[in-house]
Amino acid sequence: MTINETQDEIIEEFAGLDDWMDKYQLLIDLGNEQEPLDEKYKTEQNLIDGCQSRVWLQADYADGAITFTAESDALIVKGIVSLLIRVLSGHTPQEILGADLYFIEQIGLKEHLSPTRSNGLLAMVKQMRMYALAFSKMQS
Repeated sequence: MTINETQDEIIEEFAGLDDWMDKYQLLIDLGNEQEPLDEKYKTEQNLIDGCQSRVWLQADYADGAITFTAESDALIVKGIVSLLIRVLSGHTPQEILGADLYFIEQIGLKEHLSPTRSNGLLAMVKQMRMYALAFSKMQS
């Protein structure tokens, strides 16, 4: 599935929910469904700067694709990072670097997150792109 197909799927899932409390609940549920991050990856190096809550992001590169795993101590943030993983994980560095993450705006995340959570979201996206950039340099 392409990055855009996954984004469209997420937009559709959120479109059925009119109330923001329901959308937050969906985010919390998504966060709870996510596999916990292996303790060995909960290091200072994997902590994302710019997030109010603690978010660890691990990126592994194999067979030309990046696999992301993450964990957060905040339920809504865990849901947000699980969406980012769903969209970006399993793709090549080039696909990730070229992706327009329009689902963030389309599902209303940008306007309904507090400024600190919005900054955290941007920090997570930036970190995932930094990994993609680093892995793309390894290829050449």
